[in-house]
Amino acid sequence: MKPFTISNAVAVAVVASFGLTASGAFAQNVNWNLSVWGKPRAFTKGLDEVSRYVAEKTDGKFKIKVHFGEALSKARENLDGIKLGAFQMAAFCASYHPDKTPTLSGLDLPFLPFGDLDVQQRVHEAYYAHPAVVADVARWNARILMTSLLPQYEFMGVGEPPKTLEAWKGKQVRALGGIGKAMTKLGAVPTTSTAPETYQLLERGTVYAASWPFSYAHAAYRLYEISDWYTGNLSPGAVTCPVVINTKAWDKLPKEYQDILTESRLPAYEVLKKAYKAADEKNLPMFKEKGLKEVRYSDEELATFRSVGAQPVWDDWVKEQTAKGLPAQELLDLILTTAQQGS
Repeated sequence: MKPFTISNAVAVAVVASFGLTASGAFAQNVNWNLSVWGKPRAFTKGLDEVSRYVAEKTDGKFKIKVHFGEALSKARENLDGIKLGAFQMAAFCASYHPDKTPTLSGLDLPFLPFGDLDVQQRVHEAYYAHPAVVADVARWNARILMTSLLPQYEFMGVGEPPKTLEAWKGKQVRALGGIGKAMTKLGAVPTTSTAPETYQLLERGTVYAASWPFSYAHAAYRLYEISDWYTGNLSPGAVTCPVVINTKAWDKLPKEYQDILTESRLPAYEVLKKAYKAADEKNLPMFKEKGLKEVRYSDEELATFRSVGAQPVWDDWVKEQTAKGLPAQELLDLILTTAQQGS
């Protein structure tokens, strides 16, 4: 199947007629396609679980096929494909194209108070439900099903390890969203690249280091093969990569299918959390076996980084997005207050 592009979009969706028989059994088959980049990995375990769950709960009548490796669309164009109805579901990272969904960039801010993935899940779900976010995503004929619940980012790179924060000055790094903004406070030069592009950038020396969800992504995209070191406790934040549904496809589903698909996100979250934990248990010893040096910073250094990379970046974001007519302060307050609930 040829990759989807804006210039030659071809709908691959097949949306059947739906309904239940009088006995309650699902009457007809429903086949959906879901676009994601890269190979199967921890990040995609949630997608697999959604597919498994809906098939099981509908006796195999509702099937969602997960297409890997940009088979349906380039990573930067998944949201465009959803808008055009080229496929019914897709994952995308808002930081790949922040201007497309500016409200979502609030979840990409650095040093948000997510103590663990449970807190992050609670915040993301509340944030996605905000009317401004719903309206923003709806412009792309999309509705959000769930978050990919990415762990905190760390850097992996080549050459001399950055043993002090000053060592980042002048270094070009792959850092998305607010993480990139925070790194500029250290004098680094951030660049945005999709996950599939990053290996070559590091291999060619175009970037000094790349930040990714630690540790699964560094292993999934084999960065450890060409790297010399990694940071173990910088933890500047994470980005939001929601899973979205085409609204027209959603509207054609009967309520029973809608309910099952909505329910599927909860077991998917649990699968994701276990997958990320398992990845760490496997990858961290492997990184050490490969001879990679772990860089850790003192509490004083981390406090310094947060003092310049957290609130100042948040304030800049609020000012910038408010000027665009978005309720930025309200959205930031929602993040902070929701993160405190239950703590």
